[in-house]
Amino acid sequence: MTTVTNAVRPRTAEKTRRGWARLARAATTSVAATVLSQVVLLAVLATGGVPALASTLAWAAGAVLNFLVTRRWVWGRTGRPRVRRELLPYLAVIGLGGLISIGLTTLAGSLLTRADLPHFWWVVLVDGAYIAGYALVFAVKFTLLDRVVFGRGAARIPATTSRS
Repeated sequence: MTTVTNAVRPRTAEKTRRGWARLARAATTSVAATVLSQVVLLAVLATGGVPALASTLAWAAGAVLNFLVTRRWVWGRTGRPRVRRELLPYLAVIGLGGLISIGLTTLAGSLLTRADLPHFWWVVLVDGAYIAGYALVFAVKFTLLDRVVFGRGAARIPATTSRS
């Protein structure tokens, strides 16, 4: 009985280690996408753009970067992505986070407009709402991407490698 238990532990430990490594890589790509999103969001807000437009453009910029890097580096997928098995489920998962961030950003912008704050502080607080939306959904997003889109529960059909 001891032999079976010892044989199972290394496999479980390896899976746990790989899971933590995948989570760390996903967090890193999320940070990179957030940095890009922040640049876009702050640029649009600072130039007088409305929160809904700023957060939508910011989300789109981060989503594209996140898909490209996450697919390859976190889940090791190469080749051309399958639209129905990877791209559409990814957009559904990432879209949820985007809707929450865009909604919170728009709501914060609307509420803060009534507060008659200096523009600098208005931008800082609206930006905080945007980041809060992303922070709220990171764990759920990672779990869905891991279990449904790219990871263990995803279809194991290899992506195509043709450029057509």
